[in-house]
Amino acid sequence: MRLFRPWLLFRLLYPGALFRIKTRKKILCLTFDDGPDPISTPAILEILDKYYVRAFFFCSGEAAEKYPQLVGEIRNRGHIIGNHGYNHSDGWNTPAEKYCNGVKSAAVFTSDRYFRPPYGHLRLKQFRNLRRTYKIIFWDIMPYDFDPEVGAEGSLRLLEKKIKPGSVIVLHDSPVSSCRDFLEDFIESSINKGFSFEVTI
Repeated sequence: MRLFRPWLLFRLLYPGALFRIKTRKKILCLTFDDGPDPISTPAILEILDKYYVRAFFFCSGEAAEKYPQLVGEIRNRGHIIGNHGYNHSDGWNTPAEKYCNGVKSAAVFTSDRYFRPPYGHLRLKQFRNLRRTYKIIFWDIMPYDFDPEVGAEGSLRLLEKKIKPGSVIVLHDSPVSSCRDFLEDFIESSINKGFSFEVTI
């Protein structure tokens, strides 16, 4: 089952976590998970630069350790690095101590300030532990850019239909993602509708 928005129950379970920016202004927040990647990261950065858009990149510790120069490039272009765990562990299937240790290990290569749980899966014990250190950021819209059955056109239509002021959008910085094929169209379409892109949270 595809879940384009997190269940409302999640907002009650994870108080203080960010799902959507509280604003009436036409602001959107772009975020990218799973990178950095030598194929997709440079292409995404070029598109963002073209439109002067800044974004969050929630990097896996494993990839960030392997490609530190890409992490540096992301930062140098004015984007914010977040922590996406070391090796994309599923919080629902990983013991709390092991999971939190993975996040701590990833922080050395990514961020010790912002964290996004892979799959959006986080046990309450993990959440309570991690929120002491991190601002935990989920999302408001996921257009399934990693799903070939949805495809680039499907993801673009989903985004154009579902965005609203304050939406936090999760895309993927990976070779399997179609976001490079629709990102420029989405940014142009949003700007034409009066939206701007910010990383203020």
